[in-house]
Amino acid sequence: MTAPHRTAPTSRTTARHCVIDGALGELTVVADHDSLIGIYFPQHWTNPSTDDFGPRVDASSDPLLDRAGRQLDEYLTGGRTAFDLPIDPHGDAFQHQVWKLLMEIPYGATTTYGALAERLGNKALAQRVGQCVGHNPLSVVIPCHRVVGSDGSLTGYAGGLDRKRFLLGLEEPDEARAARLF
Repeated sequence: MTAPHRTAPTSRTTARHCVIDGALGELTVVADHDSLIGIYFPQHWTNPSTDDFGPRVDASSDPLLDRAGRQLDEYLTGGRTAFDLPIDPHGDAFQHQVWKLLMEIPYGATTTYGALAERLGNKALAQRVGQCVGHNPLSVVIPCHRVVGSDGSLTGYAGGLDRKRFLLGLEEPDEARAARLF
């Protein structure tokens, strides 16, 4: 994460947002100053107040939102495996630890809530890790879709399990896809 971390939104005279339509449906992309602070699906589990989004702008008129839209499109069409965007998700210190771990999960790989908790030093933190994953404000860019249940099952996703399944399928390595019987 490239910008200093704030724990709560501040007075946002520079916040603005756009809506990008693509393979995942409409995504609301929110920026403040020179960083992205949110990417939300319609009916997102933890959608903040739209008052925090600032005015809606045309992405093509905002260099950061335009860049984010292009990178999301490249990712969703298989042309990009990592994002190069300035981000500043709002959360507490523990959430930032979890979100940092999410960003370390390689493209095409998955991990579990328990494994993330172990990396934080205490497997008993798995439920708290799950809460942080569920409150990730930068869906897709901070790849929370790469976290699955301890048995490998798909677990909740703020954008819905169909979107999670799509994202995991998009990232599935060719050899794994070829080995699948269905």
